[in-house]
This record gives sequence, C-alpha cells and structure tokens, in this order.
Amino acid sequence: MDILGKRKIWYTISLTVIVIGLLFLLINGLNLGIDFNGGTLMEFSFENSVSSEEVREVLERVEIAEDSKIQQSESAGEHGIIIRAKTLESEEIVTIDNAIRDEFESAEMLRTEMVGPTIGRELRINALLAMIAASIAIVAYISFRFEFRFAAVSIITLMHDVLITIGIFAILGREVNTPFVAALLTIVGYSINDTIVIFDRIRENMKLLHKVPFIEQANSAVVDTLPRSINTSVTTLIAILAIYFFGGASIQTFMLALFIGMFAGTYSSIFVASPLLVTWQERISK
Repeated sequence: MDILGKRKIWYTISLTVIVIGLLFLLINGLNLGIDFNGGTLMEFSFENSVSSEEVREVLERVEIAEDSKIQQSESAGEHGIIIRAKTLESEEIVTIDNAIRDEFESAEMLRTEMVGPTIGRELRINALLAMIAASIAIVAYISFRFEFRFAAVSIITLMHDVLITIGIFAILGREVNTPFVAALLTIVGYSINDTIVIFDRIRENMKLLHKVPFIEQANSAVVDTLPRSINTSVTTLIAILAIYFFGGASIQTFMLALFIGMFAGTYSSIFVASPLLVTWQERISK
C-alpha cells in the first residue's frame, strides 16, 4: 500500500475541508453559547411544533424580545426551542416561563442557565490558555523523546484536527460551550497518542532500514500500524455514538465534537502526520 506516495491527495482532502469550514466561520461565525457570551439561556420542549416567530411574539408581549435569540433545539427532542437573552432577573425568567406556558399548554422548561459577561470573557481566555499550554507541553515532550521535526509535525496535525472540528461546528451552526473546549482538549490527547504510535514505528524503521529511502521507512510504519489505528478508532467511535444518542441532551455537544475530532485525528495520524514528515525530509535533502 503506497499511502505516502499519494500524499498530495490527502493534503487536498484536508485543505478542502478546512477551507470550507473557515469560510463558514468567517461568514457565520461560531454559535457561541452562554458560557462564553454571558446572559440567560432558557430551553423549552413542546408536544407539537412551535415556530421561533410564535415564541418571539410571546416575548414581545412581556417586553423581553429585544436582543433575544430564538432557535430550534435539537437536544430538546422533536419540538424544542432555545431562548438566549441578556442577563435576566429571576422575576423576568418566571414571567417568560408563565407567558409561554399560558400560550402553549404542553410547554415544559428543560433548563435555565445564567452566566455573567465577566465570567464569559474569563472562560474564553482560559480555554485559549489551556490549548496553548497543552501544545507547548506536547512540543517539549516529543522534542525530547523524538526530534523537533516530529514535534512540529505533531502540532500541525493537532491544528488540523482542531480546525476541522471547529469548522464543522461552524457549518452545522451547533452551539460552542465549555464542553466543546473539553472535547477539543480530549481530541488533542487522543490524536497525539495515535500519531506517536506511528512515529515510534518510523523511528524503529530508521534504525533497522537505514539504507532504505525515508519515504519507504515511513510508509512501512504507517502500513504496519494501520490495522491497530483503525480497530482502536472504530471501537472508540462506536462508543461515542452510543453515548451521543442515549446519553442525554447535556452531553451531546461534547460527544459530537469528540466524534468529529476523533475521526479527524485518526485520519490525520495516518494520512497527514507521516506525509508531512516525508515532505519535510524531502525539503531538507534538497
């Protein structure tokens, strides 16, 4: 299997997905949850379909429609609505709840969340610092255990996985909250684990097959570890899907991000990390 000989194809696939995601990110932005923006979130479920316009009319009657964002909720079952508004007092939340229950008899409030703008800014900063700290630690460790080029390629691979996950969330318009950040950090740890297994085999081949061209050493390492990578990833993805569908609404964002990131991480470990090493080696050899 000449996997690395077709590396331009793998690069093209990755770049296409990333560019499409970035375009959606630039045009639509991320659907930042209340964790990052601050404010009040209320989620309702209904027995019958209720449109966002109908809910907005109810909010206008109680004079809380201004700056409120209303959207359909997939996590609340077939008929659900999420209301995002500025920070509301407890009396205003009760007023909204009563108004919606009076208008729609089957209405049921599923959750109410409140986050101040200061906390939202702190969460954004802490999320960024967590990603930076994890990346620095990974570079330091892999540079020590392998070589700097392995570390550099690892960071590029992790950026690939993170960008694909963020891009797909931008395309889908799914809410980005603190569980999403936790999923990104989990993806970073899982993806680098797969990549290191392949890198370790490449290092062994560099010693055992030192007379063989580097591209053949790397390709042999990828092919040898391919069954292990696929088997491990498939079993993990099956478990993630099971939790996504049966684990409840509160964990769906985390599991969806995890599924996308794990899939991208498996792809990048096989089709991005090693090809980048080969490209790096070819540039050095010229």
